[in-house]
Amino acid sequence: MTASVYTEQVLAMVTREFEQTEASQLGDRLEQKALAGQFIVEALDTIAAERARAFLPPIDSTEESFITDEVLATLFGLGPIERLLADDSVENVNINGCDTVWVHHAGGIKRRAEPVARSDDDLVVLIRKAAAQLGRNERRFDLANPFLDLQLPDGSRLNAVMAVSERPAVSIRRHRHERVTLDELCEIGTLDEALRDFLRAAVQARKSIIICGGTNAGKTTLLRALLNACDPDERLITIEDRLELSLTTDPVQHHDVIEMETRTANIEGSGGITMQQLVRNALAMSPDRLIVGEVRGPEVVDMLAALSTGNDGSMCTIHANSSQAAFSKIATYALRSAEHIPVEATYRMIAESINFVVHVSRGHDGRRQVGSVREVTGSSMGEVTSVEVFKDRE
Repeated sequence: MTASVYTEQVLAMVTREFEQTEASQLGDRLEQKALAGQFIVEALDTIAAERARAFLPPIDSTEESFITDEVLATLFGLGPIERLLADDSVENVNINGCDTVWVHHAGGIKRRAEPVARSDDDLVVLIRKAAAQLGRNERRFDLANPFLDLQLPDGSRLNAVMAVSERPAVSIRRHRHERVTLDELCEIGTLDEALRDFLRAAVQARKSIIICGGTNAGKTTLLRALLNACDPDERLITIEDRLELSLTTDPVQHHDVIEMETRTANIEGSGGITMQQLVRNALAMSPDRLIVGEVRGPEVVDMLAALSTGNDGSMCTIHANSSQAAFSKIATYALRSAEHIPVEATYRMIAESINFVVHVSRGHDGRRQVGSVREVTGSSMGEVTSVEVFKDRE
């Protein structure tokens, strides 16, 4: 028997013990994992005894460690996917069905990996378990809810779809710079020294900033760096559809942080919490800065209202192809809101609440770079007036 076969045997034995002792009802995941560890040891002892009776050599410590990691990953994590995420050089993992797995490493290297499940059905079960266990709030992944967005314990962002595609698909994006500073971004070439000093001064002067760019351009990384330029004693309220900023993991830099996350409705259709609700509630929590992880809907109206009524220095990210295009994107979201805010009114709100728009992009070489900084100067003739104070020469 190979280690993988023993993994399945140990997993079956541990699962049976959990069911018999109702251990899965324990509220504390640490307690569950500790108890699972005991069950794994007992299962390995049973296998060792069986091998001894058959005059077979014992399983070596390396194999036992492998089996233990695999079983714990299956019970409390992402199973075989955990092995891919254990590599710090991995930036993205794309799974197009159980046996088509692509791994993207830092530096632009792309390779195909081993299958992560025996079948597409097993892959769906694996992701469904992760949706129920790994997020702050339990999320559903089934025919009625075929889309899943989830933050993993290591801060990675998982997106999964089923039923709407030929095969279930999973995408995992890693944030490799969780505690990044403007100095570090300067060192890796995302911005130069002059722009670093300018952005730091803007943050410390409590200017409100929008960070825009395309998918995987580095918006969240730049937002983290800007927030790390804040006074550690400032009270930050973060609002995200799925937790990514993880400011509470750095209590030295951020002493007073409240992180809020949206919640999907339950099977009866109740209990859902939207970004707009969280933004409105955050205003009653005395924030020094309001941080919206990604604006992409009607919450933009409440955010602009908050920024224009005393929450100076707040920040958010938004998808836009340029610093100029961010204005029309915001206007589009506001027009689609329940209030149906006219474009001209939205532009006036932008002029009253936003100071700078920073555009970040990713080049063909994979390097992320700030390409434009635009200062909002006011509004005129129903348009936002602005000046591009920085533009990348390339």
